[in-house]
Amino acid sequence: MAAPRNMLSGYAEPAHINDFMFEQQRRTFATYGNSQLKESAFLKYQVLHRSCLCRYMLNEWESQKVGVPLPKILYVTEACSLRRSLMRSFKHLLELFLSPEVCLHKGYALDPSIDNPEVATKYIGSVEEAEKNQGLTVFETGQRKIEKRKKFKENDASNIDGFLGPWAKYVDEKEVAKPSEEEQKELDEITAKRQKRGKLEDDKPGEEKTILHVKEMYDYQGRSYLHVPQDVGVNLRSTVPPEKCYLPKKQIHVWSGHTKGVSAVRLFPLSGHILLSCSMDCKIKLWEVYGDRRCLRTFIGHSKAVRDISFNNAGTQFLSAAYDRYLKLWDTETGQCISRFTNRKVPYCVKFNPDEDKQNLFVAGMSDKKIVQWDIRSGEIVQEYDRHLGAVNTIVFVDENRRFVSTSDDKSLRVWEWDIPVDFKYIAEPSMHSMPAVTLSPNGKWLACQSMDNQILIFGAQNRFRLNKKKIFKGHMVAGYACQVDFSPDMSYVISGDADGKLNIWDWKTTKLYSRLKAHDKVCIGAVWHPHETSKVITCGWDGLIKLWD
Repeated sequence: MAAPRNMLSGYAEPAHINDFMFEQQRRTFATYGNSQLKESAFLKYQVLHRSCLCRYMLNEWESQKVGVPLPKILYVTEACSLRRSLMRSFKHLLELFLSPEVCLHKGYALDPSIDNPEVATKYIGSVEEAEKNQGLTVFETGQRKIEKRKKFKENDASNIDGFLGPWAKYVDEKEVAKPSEEEQKELDEITAKRQKRGKLEDDKPGEEKTILHVKEMYDYQGRSYLHVPQDVGVNLRSTVPPEKCYLPKKQIHVWSGHTKGVSAVRLFPLSGHILLSCSMDCKIKLWEVYGDRRCLRTFIGHSKAVRDISFNNAGTQFLSAAYDRYLKLWDTETGQCISRFTNRKVPYCVKFNPDEDKQNLFVAGMSDKKIVQWDIRSGEIVQEYDRHLGAVNTIVFVDENRRFVSTSDDKSLRVWEWDIPVDFKYIAEPSMHSMPAVTLSPNGKWLACQSMDNQILIFGAQNRFRLNKKKIFKGHMVAGYACQVDFSPDMSYVISGDADGKLNIWDWKTTKLYSRLKAHDKVCIGAVWHPHETSKVITCGWDGLIKLWD
């Protein structure tokens, strides 16, 4: 008996699987089974549109042996005129594909070759899985729902101390992420490789010792070298600067003792009767400025070059910062190392807070872009100023010590309120260069910044920190070196060393370069004008010498 004609061209089977069913069955199969077929098979399917003849697809598969995701092939029959036999051959093909060699896990889907509601439902793929899930589709089983992680609950806002709200921690949350033993081993190996092929760097601080170079530490009256002399022809206890300063003309003394370049020199606070110097030979030395101008004491304790030094207000203690990553606090009189501080980064500059009530606090500019504040009493870091984008080069206190200015390799100048870790003023222009040396003027109104484009820039040190464009000091070669700048006590002159070893002196009012003295054979890195003298300047250089000019 011929099949009833249901369209002009003859008989066509009804499309018994609609789009929704097709997608549902495909997802069910994909969810419960993870087929390991090649990606090219999926691409192949995209090329062969669902409306193509299955015969063509079979021939393709047979001829090229291209893996096609068969659950999709199975359902492409939706709009095709196929005979039942073709469907059976597909079923056979499917079973071939779902063999253990091809699939890692089998999924299941309804058998599309059965189009009779009276026949019991049959499945293709993993029948056991189908029976286990009672033939439910991926949308019906609800297996994919993962239980939410439980949180500690305390939503009572009136409980001020205990209220957690949405910030509550998870019950199973681990607060300390500690690596397992295997992970720790791996991490140690990587760290060892990084540190020069397993050579672990010696992190121990150098052993501190001191050498006294004078016969007697105390004079007949029991006074040490910290006592301010009164027989030198100048009142070193005066708080009033000399009325008029003059240009230094000649060298009158050389302090030699350092075996390598001198990094910085600092005069004793207020009086300036003794001089502290730090060097690349890892040593710090204390010298007399008056009298016999002897070397008084050597402080040994750093294992690498010393970068910066800073006295406290009384001058009884000083801090040293070195490339061995340690900051050390020394007793100026006895030479004893009182304490040491480190955060495993190189300190580039160090400064005590000049306030009398904050003499236990100091700040250090580090190589990791941070300014770190330590408390000497506890030996702990009490604040971190972390806004710079490059290593911090200088720190200078301004505005009656309520604020401090820092400069960095990021070519910016930032102003901070003390103990507030957010800069309230940020100065950075595209034309600006790095300014690795900054000095505050004696009257506290100006900041002299040694810029790496061979000029000294002057910024206002009160309120607005504006660049004074009328005061730019040029004529020296300084690019690449952090040569210290200083002012004469009466604000008439500005002095600076340079890369050629020369001492440059400018007139403050006219910015005219008045004098250039050949001070050192190598870089003249430091220049300090004595606060009580009219024309005495101290310079230090990378030739290892410290010189006095008058």
